[in-house]
Amino acid sequence: MYGTRVAVLGAGIVGAACARELTRAGLEVTVVDRGAAASATTAHGEGNVLVSDKGPGPELELAQISRELWPDLLAEIAQRSADAARAVEWDPKGGIVVATTGSGAQGLARFAADQRAAGVRAEVLDADALAAAEPYVTREHTAVLHYPEDAQVQPAGAATALLGDALSAGAVLRTGCEVLGAVTRGDRITGVRTSTGRLEADWFVNAAGPWSGELSTRLGAPVDVRPRRGDVLVTTPLPPTVFHKVYDADYVGAVGSSAEDLQTSAVVESTHGGSVLIGSSRRRVGFDDRLRPEVLSAIAAKALRLFPTLTGVPVMRTYGGFRPYVPDHLPIIGADPRLRGLWHAGGHEGAGIGLSVGTARLLRTLMLDEPTDMDATPFRVDRPAVLGESAHPESEETA
Repeated sequence: MYGTRVAVLGAGIVGAACARELTRAGLEVTVVDRGAAASATTAHGEGNVLVSDKGPGPELELAQISRELWPDLLAEIAQRSADAARAVEWDPKGGIVVATTGSGAQGLARFAADQRAAGVRAEVLDADALAAAEPYVTREHTAVLHYPEDAQVQPAGAATALLGDALSAGAVLRTGCEVLGAVTRGDRITGVRTSTGRLEADWFVNAAGPWSGELSTRLGAPVDVRPRRGDVLVTTPLPPTVFHKVYDADYVGAVGSSAEDLQTSAVVESTHGGSVLIGSSRRRVGFDDRLRPEVLSAIAAKALRLFPTLTGVPVMRTYGGFRPYVPDHLPIIGADPRLRGLWHAGGHEGAGIGLSVGTARLLRTLMLDEPTDMDATPFRVDRPAVLGESAHPESEETA
């Protein structure tokens, strides 16, 4: 496959991870993005590398593979650039899930039992252990679980490190380059028309995140990926206050929900700079990027029930972004059977940061016809949720 040309369409963290894998495998890679690298969804995430929020199934398996890959990959990058590896801010801090109702405790216990059967470490914490781990969290809880495998990265730093490693191995980056349509020969894509001219390649990877649906439609092979809005509050820097990723048991339900109306849950964690990130929300509003005070208020209210000590702490900014939502909540990874030469790597919703490196490894093995670490069939492009009648992302209404 040496000499094979690959165009990765999208320079967020998934595109960066794919570019790194493919370049390091000896392929000639060009990454294109209509904006700057890692400036859209990746720059508006929290940097989650989680297993705690995923039940048994293919997404959890991909998360477990990714969690194993991250430390080794960062060690490799550090050998070439210690500064790039440090900018990732890898923090295997672990996660803590708190239930505050009797029904929440029962649901959390069932969920954790299923996870343990799939190889996830989920440890019960009593009141004393929780107080030692998180001294400022609410004491009004009915069940608490510790997930030591959860971790966090600085998302833009992680994407930059991955992309930089690809560029150092020979990849080319073209920013300010919008893909307008496909150039085809029969049932094969041979090039794309862009705002800066034609780009030819042997393979094309749709890694455009929430815009994957729109891009795939332009290429003539639509997939049902839609934007799902999320918002985050950022406090002023604080003394050490939150020591893990801490969230309430409602978060898992919000992640798995397909509801179009607002879904909120408390997700609280600190950054290396001392600020506390407070989420989370999920709502389907197309690409409407307006901040809504009522949404921010709902997020804050749930966070204060989890961490009452945050009452009165100043919020210095808020931001929001769009997650790439697929109706069956599974990523799309693999070849498009309708258009030879087109591959997809997307649809991770809020898990793209953590799953990026596992996705890239799986895509590389599929493209090079190598043995895969897991069964990729659940992520196939031609499944009903992806190619069904709802595959019209351009019709998503805004509010």
